Amino acid sequence: MTKKWFIARFLFRELRIPMVELLSLVAPVFGLVALGYAAALAGLIGERAGEGLTSYLFVIGAPALMFKLLTAAVFPGVFPWGYWIAYYAGMAIVWGLATVLAAGLFRRSHGDAVIAGLATGQANTVLIGIPIILKAYGEEAAFPIAMLLAVNLPITMTLATLMLEGSRAATGGTLFVKLGRGLITHPLIIAMAAGVAFQAAGIRPAGVAASMLDMVAGTTIPLSLIALGLSLKTYGRREDVPVALMICALRLIVHPAIAYVVAHHVFALPPAWTGTVVLFAAMPAGINAYLFAARYGQGVGIASTAVALSTLLAVVSSILWLRVLGIG
Repeated sequence: MTKKWFIARFLFRELRIPMVELLSLVAPVFGLVALGYAAALAGLIGERAGEGLTSYLFVIGAPALMFKLLTAAVFPGVFPWGYWIAYYAGMAIVWGLATVLAAGLFRRSHGDAVIAGLATGQANTVLIGIPIILKAYGEEAAFPIAMLLAVNLPITMTLATLMLEGSRAATGGTLFVKLGRGLITHPLIIAMAAGVAFQAAGIRPAGVAASMLDMVAGTTIPLSLIALGLSLKTYGRREDVPVALMICALRLIVHPAIAYVVAHHVFALPPAWTGTVVLFAAMPAGINAYLFAARYGQGVGIASTAVALSTLLAVVSSILWLRVLGIG
């Protein structure tokens, strides 16, 4: 018997139970991406319809979801510095590495490099991360999840907007004017500002407004995944695969490794807190990377390929990180 056979048998024996559970979580996500791709291949949905869908998601759907999350979030009274440092130190490192490598090693344009960094730094925390973490740690992880979500969306969305608007803006004195105009008219930034204002005022959507918000926000995740599948036919290119694989390595291995070292060895956080921050860091590239790329017309092939590949590979990498954390 070969060494490879022994390794395969070990992986099957050790990982088969969590593999079934994780497949049940990831299969619907990847299935919707496949549905969009199949619809595009069959000619059922054309490019113009896909562009209209992306515009709806960027202008209405995603802002509605962000506003809902922010108004419902439980903001922390005390800053958990070690917890946040464990996540954002790793995010800063992989984001910067992806941007530099895309531009230098892979010779991609500035816009492509910006999107590569965004796809590496923006994790799919809500769609895949929360179900996996709650399954692993139960209600004990609810507060750590809320504490990370309370600051993660505003930070990543603001940073992404600055980078994308900066890549489009002119140089010199008009740069800050264009950046400012882009920020104050950006649908996601407006939604975040409104969500924070509602939080501060203690206002929660109710009645008809809450029902409408729930309906619109509920369309964002499934339609985003279908739009991603549609984009794979239009924008997916073979030359984007190496960059996407680089993003996958940084997103699924390097970021959670940094988070684990900082959380467990530097700050000695409790198991549920360490597990939450590591699993959040181990999630695949977030759908917002694709939405931003499609909106700005830069790096769409990189973003769509990275989201699809990392979502597929996250089935295995999530299981491995669960094993490192002693779960499963």
